[in-house]
Amino acid sequence: MLAKMTSKNQLTLPKSVVEAVAATEYFDVEVREGQIVLTPVRIQRGDAVRAKLAALGLTEADVSDAVRWARSGVAAPRAAEPRAKYAVAKRGASAAPRKKASKRA
Repeated sequence: MLAKMTSKNQLTLPKSVVEAVAATEYFDVEVREGQIVLTPVRIQRGDAVRAKLAALGLTEADVSDAVRWARSGVAAPRAAEPRAKYAVAKRGASAAPRKKASKRA
């Protein structure tokens, strides 16, 4: 298929191409080996991000704290795991004594 570039560097994409990539408004544009490659990109709007944060119960202060921590390079504090409610076998030790195999003739 051919697409003509206008004097303002605009292209009109063929209808069949547009329909093949669904409802896409933005494209990532790059040049690979002398070819122009358009990759559909879904831009996530700010209101969608805010709605997701609200659904997760995250506040602006939570986000600021997370950004500050990420930029600090400090490892996150680790929470202690609760003790297991069952016996845990130590490495190298058998969890239960084994029975001796009986010899049959």
